[in-house]
Amino acid sequence: MTTHVEHAGGDSPVGREFPEGLPLGDNWVEAPATEDVRFPYDGTLVARAPVGDTGLARHAVDAAVAVRGRVGRLPSHTRRAALLATHEAIASRRTDFERLLVLETGKPLVDCRVEVDRTLLTLLTAAEEVARLHGETVPLDLLPSGEGLLGFWTRKPIGVVVGISGFNYPLLLAAHKIAPALAAGCPVIAKPAPQTPLATLWLVHLLREALRACGAPQAAVQLVTGGPEVGAALTTDRRIGAVSFTGSAAVGHQIARDAAPTKVLLELGSNAALVVAADADLDAAADAVVRGGYYASGQACISVQRVIVVDAVRDEFVARLTERVAQVVVGDPRDPATRVSALIDQRSTERVYAWLEEAVEAGASLAAGGKVTDGVIEPTVLLDVDRALDVWDEEVFGPVVAVRSVPDLETAFDLVNDSRYGLHASVYTSALDAAFAALDRLEVGGVVVNEVPGFRSDVMPYGGVKDSGAGREGPRFAIEELTVTRMAVIRPTTMKP
Repeated sequence: MTTHVEHAGGDSPVGREFPEGLPLGDNWVEAPATEDVRFPYDGTLVARAPVGDTGLARHAVDAAVAVRGRVGRLPSHTRRAALLATHEAIASRRTDFERLLVLETGKPLVDCRVEVDRTLLTLLTAAEEVARLHGETVPLDLLPSGEGLLGFWTRKPIGVVVGISGFNYPLLLAAHKIAPALAAGCPVIAKPAPQTPLATLWLVHLLREALRACGAPQAAVQLVTGGPEVGAALTTDRRIGAVSFTGSAAVGHQIARDAAPTKVLLELGSNAALVVAADADLDAAADAVVRGGYYASGQACISVQRVIVVDAVRDEFVARLTERVAQVVVGDPRDPATRVSALIDQRSTERVYAWLEEAVEAGASLAAGGKVTDGVIEPTVLLDVDRALDVWDEEVFGPVVAVRSVPDLETAFDLVNDSRYGLHASVYTSALDAAFAALDRLEVGGVVVNEVPGFRSDVMPYGGVKDSGAGREGPRFAIEELTVTRMAVIRPTTMKP
């Protein structure tokens, strides 16, 4: 039997390739329940997905612990080959993956194409990093007591990894958990968001098939679905070496408390700021706000949310921005021209709209959007938002941009930093000293000059400060997080013939 996948709105999704149930141990295990996955745009049934429970979560940990030693000893060429084979398998199915992502996330097709591209790069880069997993010698004789000693360190797998990903980029986020873990020699248990399990299930299936072909245990990569109770069963098991979580700050902080002392890597929320200096290219800055504020319908942790403009160019910038926002195509995410569509569910739409209403009631003005049409929030620009409101202080996760003006660049940098979040921020300026001042002063994990704060190459270190998280992703950096140094100190003895 195969996973039951329906047609949604005449489009033909995929998922028939993998068996029913959940990939646990070296087999597929029947799940105790199923749950409908629906197309967020019109509610059409996409699939009935398996739903796990705490018993299956414990089963997954048992199986991962059982193969931990074997996975840690897998030759480099085996780990590399499995990742490369998975890369090729997804590349040959990329159109089907794109369609499936549109249907389970409701994201515009253009964003799902980018997600597949980035997933392929992540798998390829993780495979390449297998060859760079090494240590170095240490000069122990810097102290007299170290004379005659040989010292070097190596990297060893941290153990079983639990990777929990969000709904907005289910394939890419899962790849950023799974690929570095396997490259490091760690068994990994993936837990996708309940709303979007399908693409991750398919990824795990393809990787397990690649492992089987290489003679490696399929239990090296497993997947359990379910709600918070399943996540808690995984993250609080003391046999886990590390937890890697992408999601909201509130949930991430709770995981960190409950999982202690297990190592926890957190990629959490933000409210990314874009600063427009007086000497900025205003056309480029306005284009960036539109590109960076509304991609993935605003459901990205580094999408533009706060726009801080120096007073001298405020009116001109707002005019150019609103002109461009009016051209954003809203509608069916399957249409290649669409840039904004429905959010992941009705509850999210209601929350974002309530925040908009609250801002307007508090004195903010609408320069664009502000309405819900056919269940889709229009691309919205709010002016002069009170800093104490959720739409400014918290993560909107919707197609909403809030604009404030300040007298100068120094004040702008202070306003960027006046946030509990610190993931990415950007500044538009033509002055090199202003660019370096931003790099020096902005309290974020990444500063982007003359580009959207949402720019992310999957090979770079990615992560935040403050409530935006801890640890770094990007295959090279995630592998470092998921390995531990082991120091060797050797006093050579006289070798006997």
